[in-house]
Amino acid sequence: MRLIPRTLVCAALTACALANPALAADKVKIGFLSTLSGPGAGLGIDIRDGFNLALKHTGGKLGGLPAEVIVADDQQSPDAAKQTTERLLKRDRVDFMTGVVFSNVMLAVGQPIFDNQTFYISANAGPSQYAGEQCNPYFFNVAWQNDNLHEAVGKTVADKGFKRVALLAPNYPAGKDALTGFKRFYQGGEVVSEIYTRLGQLDYAAELAQVRAARPDAMYIFLPGGMGINFIKQYVASGMSKDTTLFGPGFSADEDVIRAVGEPMLGMFNTSQWAHDLDNPQNKRFVADFQKEYGRLPSLYASQGYDAAMLIDAAVRDVKGRIEDKAALRKALQAANFKSVRGAFKFNTNQYPIQDYYLRIVHKDSQGRITNRTLGTVFKNHADAYVGACKMK
Repeated sequence: MRLIPRTLVCAALTACALANPALAADKVKIGFLSTLSGPGAGLGIDIRDGFNLALKHTGGKLGGLPAEVIVADDQQSPDAAKQTTERLLKRDRVDFMTGVVFSNVMLAVGQPIFDNQTFYISANAGPSQYAGEQCNPYFFNVAWQNDNLHEAVGKTVADKGFKRVALLAPNYPAGKDALTGFKRFYQGGEVVSEIYTRLGQLDYAAELAQVRAARPDAMYIFLPGGMGINFIKQYVASGMSKDTTLFGPGFSADEDVIRAVGEPMLGMFNTSQWAHDLDNPQNKRFVADFQKEYGRLPSLYASQGYDAAMLIDAAVRDVKGRIEDKAALRKALQAANFKSVRGAFKFNTNQYPIQDYYLRIVHKDSQGRITNRTLGTVFKNHADAYVGACKMK
């Protein structure tokens, strides 16, 4: 039997591959891993509900293909999240992953996802590492880079003329990014107290005493979920809110926190890349349908879950269902051919958004609801501070 030279076999296989491009998949599988229990559960639930509303709007399909969403709880634990990620990648063979709330969890699961060449669409966590030197072709963020909302508050506090400010955040990657971002744009004043607390802490008596002794004229907190709920209640009860104006990012003053705290939230300033009163058709539909579906106003977390699903929908549609073609799929994700609930949306070269950031205040609206009202724009087309360190091509 005459042997065929190996070079000819390789050439034939290459020709076949070129002649027969990858067939379209018959469905899209999403691994939705998020914090769905414990003090941070409200954040993951909002992301999940926003994602599910998007699927309802697309008829249960993504890019025209039936969507299967496998939901798992990371228990706000990096170790538990790593184990579940392994199962989603190896056993369930998901095509995309999304849903992680906390940056320490994201940093734990990122590398296994990237090594598996699975695209991760972040609907919340935006660690500085993945924006800069550790940026990765398989990581896209539809929310923000961790520093960004805090940068907007830092500029606002400076613009309003506050000269002495106290800062408080949990001691984990997003907490450190938060205060770094605030200080980057807080110019002309003094940080009189900078406190890092335990992640998940719910009693702030010692920290409030420390802040009171520092005598700031403004206080900035980054405390998502149950942490922020407890702190604001204790802050107002202590009487400090009468003399010290409270500021936060949208995470610490959004609808999930307002529902739990109520009137003590009134007058709190915060910043966000999204607001339920933004005037565009996509947002109006999203807010109205979210209220109908779930009986509450959406938070920024819900808006990000919605946009994550819509980005995947657009990318799968643009590659005509050929999701095995990773290069084409990445190009389609970068193009971001979807209508975001926040209005204009585009990715920077590190695959984090370039977008506007707004100042909001918690007020009582014409329906008697305690909610956020948008006051104005802090940043236009704002990019993160780490993109220059990203060498991704």
